[in-house]
Amino acid sequence: MNSLVSTSHLQLAAFALGTIGWILCTVSMGIVEWRVWHVDNTTVISSGIAWVGIWKVCFISYLYVSPGYREQFCHKFSGYDSFIPHEIYAAQGLLLIAMFMGLLGLAATIFALRNVYMGVTHKPLIAPFFLVGGFFYISAGLCVLIPVSWNFYSVTHNQSIAFPPSYYMPSSPAAQEAGAAIPVGIVAVILLLLSGTFSLSYRFPMTANTIMKS
Repeated sequence: MNSLVSTSHLQLAAFALGTIGWILCTVSMGIVEWRVWHVDNTTVISSGIAWVGIWKVCFISYLYVSPGYREQFCHKFSGYDSFIPHEIYAAQGLLLIAMFMGLLGLAATIFALRNVYMGVTHKPLIAPFFLVGGFFYISAGLCVLIPVSWNFYSVTHNQSIAFPPSYYMPSSPAAQEAGAAIPVGIVAVILLLLSGTFSLSYRFPMTANTIMKS
């Protein structure tokens, strides 16, 4: 058992990193600040700043409330909205896939670590599950990397979105910058890829006892 535990320290670290990466992936999916738009017309968008997420767009407005008060208005995207750019659709789908794959990676790693610390020396109950967990971690990391990179590219090139009038949003901002969701997503990518690399690096200790049982 001691040899099994001593060879799985990286995999324990992989589980910790994968857990944090999966949580950050989930957090980035819920944050509305993927793109921060700065607008010139403050008639409706009173603060001059709007937040464009992958599920909705929000801004602060004083128009319909008493002076001295403010209210955040949000418009949720519909699956039938044709104006939504491809990178936002991709982020919606790929982040959901990443969340699911991350869960599978965590489940496989937990099962393998349980066997290690329970003293199970049967190789097919440990090594393959670390490898499967590593595959899912890396797949999840790539699924986060694509939308994060794509949306960051759109931000740096100040790309516009043809919002309909009901959104009270201009078709293009005066300027825009990356919101909090993008750096959170980048950290999630790094942690998930590291976790996958650590999991895939596992080597089952080949002692005389374990060779007989494998």
